[in-house]
Amino acid sequence: MSLRKKTEPTPAERFRAQRDSLGLTRDDVAEHLGYSARQIARWEAGESPIRESAFQYLLALTPKARELEAPQFTFIDLFAGIGGFRLAFQEARGRCVFTSEWDKHSQITYRKNFGDHEVHGDITAIDETTIPDHDVLVAGFPCQPFSLAGVSKKNSLGRKHGFDCDTQGTLFFDIERIIAAKQPKAFVLENVKNLASHDRGRTFEVIRRTLTEKLGYRVSWKIIDAKRFVPQHRERIFIVGLRPDMEAQFDWNEVALPAIADGPRLASILHPEDGSGDVDLDYTDEHGRALGKYVLSEHLWEYLQTYARKHQELGNGFGFGLVGPDDVARTLSARYFKDGSEILIRRKRGAPRRLTPRECARLMGFDGLGRSPFQIAVSDTQAYRQFGNAVVVPVVAKIAQALRPYVLGERQGTGLQETLSLDAA
Repeated sequence: MSLRKKTEPTPAERFRAQRDSLGLTRDDVAEHLGYSARQIARWEAGESPIRESAFQYLLALTPKARELEAPQFTFIDLFAGIGGFRLAFQEARGRCVFTSEWDKHSQITYRKNFGDHEVHGDITAIDETTIPDHDVLVAGFPCQPFSLAGVSKKNSLGRKHGFDCDTQGTLFFDIERIIAAKQPKAFVLENVKNLASHDRGRTFEVIRRTLTEKLGYRVSWKIIDAKRFVPQHRERIFIVGLRPDMEAQFDWNEVALPAIADGPRLASILHPEDGSGDVDLDYTDEHGRALGKYVLSEHLWEYLQTYARKHQELGNGFGFGLVGPDDVARTLSARYFKDGSEILIRRKRGAPRRLTPRECARLMGFDGLGRSPFQIAVSDTQAYRQFGNAVVVPVVAKIAQALRPYVLGERQGTGLQETLSLDAA
């Protein structure tokens, strides 16, 4: 019997295997090496010789440590959305033991990306005693009652808002009852920047007093602009609390925030128009260019321009946000699916286009270095809603990394509680 000689892998196969072992996408490798993702694809297809220096650089990279290391602490994910908090805290070596998210479309996306346990629904119907013990509670609790847009809309309709809102304002108290029952070592809460000033500061004062005086936690907070990490101006308030027996208070100076001036530009997340990008047939053509369906119709483009001119004449600031590769975008909102007006991508000819959902995933940090592409399992409309309501993953990841030593008992010092202020360079 003759034995068949084993075929040695080609350079292209070795390169692809090394990339896969690192958990990197072609875009990730392109960012590392300074080549286009299209060039990486040519190398892996054997269409052009691989640069030896590029291959040696890839060989020197370390595989994803988070997949090789055991979790060090547990956390629960409340008002989970599509899992931005979970991605960040898993990267900090946390293990999620409970998830709650009421929206059925968000549940689909969450399960597609994290299929290891049940996603519970309405938090108001969940008995807190049935929730597993955990070290950290994380929650991006509903922001509509506190956001500028939400308050303006409710005022115009004569409706209550904040803690007077019967449907959403009281959801904060579900966080309160769970903290009271389970006594986690720490919590991280996220909300819109306007939470700090809503109702002349009275809403935030209710929250602060509940967390500190009623529950006894040592609390600190900070407003962070995500444009330090992604090409989007997005200010959010983060509230971190530590259980009093830990004899520590979270120090925001330990959160490694890059300078705002060093933040990326939109070129880092856009599908390139020259055909050099990765092909994603849900959102691009075979050359990696955004599909034509994302280009605004001439009618809608004319309407938006007329609308903007009208409000400019009245002295209002309403209008569209037209940006290009060298710019930073406005805040991506949950209403982006309507007309995309807050972030319109300039094109060389004709009307601008919306971001694709894949670009939104990048803009919110769900797609990033060392991660597999985030799975988008819903319609474009729902995807826009979900990313617009999400947290920016790399911002939360930095907070999680700074919080971990406190949770593990490795950090006993006390940081001064910050005066609430805008993020500054």
